[in-house]
Amino acid sequence: MTNLPLIEGCVDSHASALAAVRGGADRLELCANLSIGGTTPSRALFRQVRQDFQVRINVLIRPRFGDFLYNPAELEEMSEEIEAFRELGADGVVIGILTPSGELNAEQMARLMEKARGIDVTLHRAFDMTHDPFAALETAVQLGCTTILTSGQAPSAPAGRELLRELFLRADGRIDLMAGAGVKQGTIQELAAYTGIRVFHTSARTGPVDSGMTYRKETVSMGLPSLSEYELWRTDEEEFRACAELVHAL
Repeated sequence: MTNLPLIEGCVDSHASALAAVRGGADRLELCANLSIGGTTPSRALFRQVRQDFQVRINVLIRPRFGDFLYNPAELEEMSEEIEAFRELGADGVVIGILTPSGELNAEQMARLMEKARGIDVTLHRAFDMTHDPFAALETAVQLGCTTILTSGQAPSAPAGRELLRELFLRADGRIDLMAGAGVKQGTIQELAAYTGIRVFHTSARTGPVDSGMTYRKETVSMGLPSLSEYELWRTDEEEFRACAELVHAL
């Protein structure tokens, strides 16, 4: 692994992909439904982004919201999705499966790794839900993952910086550690200096974009009651550019 300065844009729409690429993204993590932590994007969205932007694209493979304990049908779904996106030209996939006791499920992960042969694999923040991050680190290395996306098992990377630093030292160049959650222009330099990590992941969303709807049915919700139907969350190009400039200067 390299730990060369790299910034990955976490995006769930063509508009956010455009903003991230214009802002200097080295790579995209393409998802759907970031408001619930991200799920597998549609193949149509992948085709659009692949066609329109000359940037590396890793695809999140997550069949649903919730925990990372998957039944056989969900595992089969994830396997098929990886094969499909690899054939469509994805540069990598982003995956994670846990056991009921909070360990990486090495057997099921190995099955997905086989489906991803020839492309990069990032272990996503299921890592942050493991009970022993150092054991999970070693399992990820043994499986052949190229990157671990982590906040240091904290609500944000700045809050998890102590563990991030220890993980970086333990990794010892065998796998890239990518800091994610709470990565903003005001946190990148301090995180890099403290942890040694120079690979960062951000959605660079600074606030909701107001819907273009003029007629609004405020008494009906089509999703989570805590989320407004009339606020759209997208990557902010200027925030992303500021983050990218800081990362690329490391």
